[in-house]
Amino acid sequence: MARPGSGLLVPMNGLGYPPQNLARVVVWEWLNEHGRWRPYSAAVCHHIENVLKGDARGSVVLGQVDAQLSPYIIDLQSMHQFRQDTGTMRPVQRNFYEPSSAPGKGVVWEWENDNGSWTPYDMEICVTIQNAYEKQHPWLDLTSLGFCYLIDFNSMSQTNRQSQRKRRLRRRMDLAYPLIMGSIPKSQSWPVGASSGQPCSCQQCILVNSTRAASNAILASQRRKLYGGTAGNPGATGTLTVVRQSNTFAGTSLWSPTSGSSGTNNNNISVGGGQAKAEQVQLPLSTANFPCSPVMPSLSSAHGHHALTINGQNNLNRPGTQRISMGTARGAIPPGVPALPVKNLTGSGPVHPALAGMTGILMCAAGLPVCLTRAPKPILHPPPINKSDMKPVPGINGMRRKTKKKHLRRGKNPEDVVRRYTEKIKVLPDEDCTICMERLVMSSGYEGVLQHKGIKPELVGKLGKCGHMYHLLCLVAMYNNGNKDGSLQCPTCKTIYGEKTGTQPPGKMEYHVIPHCLPGYPDSKTIRIVYDIPAGIQTNEHPNPGKKFSARGFPRHCYLPDNEKGRKVLKLLIMAWDRRLIFTIGTSSTTGESDTVVWNEIHHKTEFGSNLTGHGYPDPNYLDNVLTELSAQGVGEDNLKD
Repeated sequence: MARPGSGLLVPMNGLGYPPQNLARVVVWEWLNEHGRWRPYSAAVCHHIENVLKGDARGSVVLGQVDAQLSPYIIDLQSMHQFRQDTGTMRPVQRNFYEPSSAPGKGVVWEWENDNGSWTPYDMEICVTIQNAYEKQHPWLDLTSLGFCYLIDFNSMSQTNRQSQRKRRLRRRMDLAYPLIMGSIPKSQSWPVGASSGQPCSCQQCILVNSTRAASNAILASQRRKLYGGTAGNPGATGTLTVVRQSNTFAGTSLWSPTSGSSGTNNNNISVGGGQAKAEQVQLPLSTANFPCSPVMPSLSSAHGHHALTINGQNNLNRPGTQRISMGTARGAIPPGVPALPVKNLTGSGPVHPALAGMTGILMCAAGLPVCLTRAPKPILHPPPINKSDMKPVPGINGMRRKTKKKHLRRGKNPEDVVRRYTEKIKVLPDEDCTICMERLVMSSGYEGVLQHKGIKPELVGKLGKCGHMYHLLCLVAMYNNGNKDGSLQCPTCKTIYGEKTGTQPPGKMEYHVIPHCLPGYPDSKTIRIVYDIPAGIQTNEHPNPGKKFSARGFPRHCYLPDNEKGRKVLKLLIMAWDRRLIFTIGTSSTTGESDTVVWNEIHHKTEFGSNLTGHGYPDPNYLDNVLTELSAQGVGEDNLKD
């Protein structure tokens, strides 16, 4: 089939403006963590355009039009979306499409996610699907757009060409996106002392305007130093490259030279100055119109030294260069510069995340001397390791464990299990059985529901370790509702009798020592654990026997310090794996997906070199906490053989 064309994307400068007298549909988009530009709804885009007409240097409160977006603000000066409660920043952009395209007609194409709700396609894909739909093509291949999906308009479905999984899709009508015509004057950076009218008295506007006033005053001072600083400094031997503020609105170029140039091509912009050093301007490789990546500013004010580093916009969708650019940018920060965290996940630092993020946006847009780096990302894995560097864990035999279907235990006779861990009571106390809530002096509430030879409804037993008493028939009913693995767990105090096992699906566990240390354990190497469980079919012990279950995110890598306590934890984790207690099948608390492999109340550390998500190091209490969790599953230190 002929490939349908996508909507016209007009090249942008700053915010991006169409040629004069040319009608275009405006779609505002934000950059997600996967490097995809996601469109705001038509109603939100209308709201942004209305604010833009009134104050092209202001900010847009998205919660005024969509209650679900109440934490978010768009700063039009720096072209970033800012989340007030966490301080997270994401780039935004303003795209243009033909009035006859999907956004111009108010057509929205959506696919059904795992939760049964509908997710809109990226606007580029939506335009392509709508074009094919209007041309009455029976199907559409999205491979050329980087997606291995096949759209079938007859069945209104999307098929993954690799996994053959099908999802429903739908076409619905919504509000058309805003239409503009003609040229719009580009916005300038904030002039010193400028005022845009009477400010609002809300807390956010007070913060914005007070920060602007301070920024303008500092900017004026810095300009005096830049343009007149060398005249009064006879000891300066370097040359000064004069700089001016850029008119670019998207924040991709805050400074541009009026004389002189750098002899190297670098994907960062750097401005530095000192009494005996020449200021240098390193131009970006390209002035392509992509917004800046998420940034973390640091303020430099020590001894008149100022630096500006902005990660190149061309690195936006290239993970390989992101890591290099981040290292380069951090290396350019002068020693001792205080950090102003924009995204403060761990709660550390004296600056509130919202205040830090807003201040960073405003000072960046004002052209102040700040050091900008990308927002921190979790360091999930260590550097690449040769297989020869992976060593067995001292004191532990082997490096691998497997569970297969033949390892699944068969159920044991319920009466025998109950009798093994209880003793009969002749004198009954005047209290309730906490399983059936009937008095112990009365018959079990399961009388007539369960019938077992040798166990009468009125018999009462006391558990050996904890001493709690129940109807024996109630204990049989509780056992039948569990894994039937030969163990009992007291419903009152959770004391475990016997060897508790779980319902973990078949899989593989590997463990070895790698020659790297974890944060907080500089003198120890690292134990790496790798869990791998494939997708499969649920059995009778699982929630939905005969139904498929998924296994997302495998293999999963986890880390322990290679010290005495870390090796003890590993031994107990191996025991828990053998008892099928590490994972189970249920509903993911992260994605909401049901019938999938999930963790089973034994926490693991999955971040190697950071602790941004709370699943990494340093965490001085983790080893003690996980020992407690293992003990709650019946895997205690008393199970270890000396």
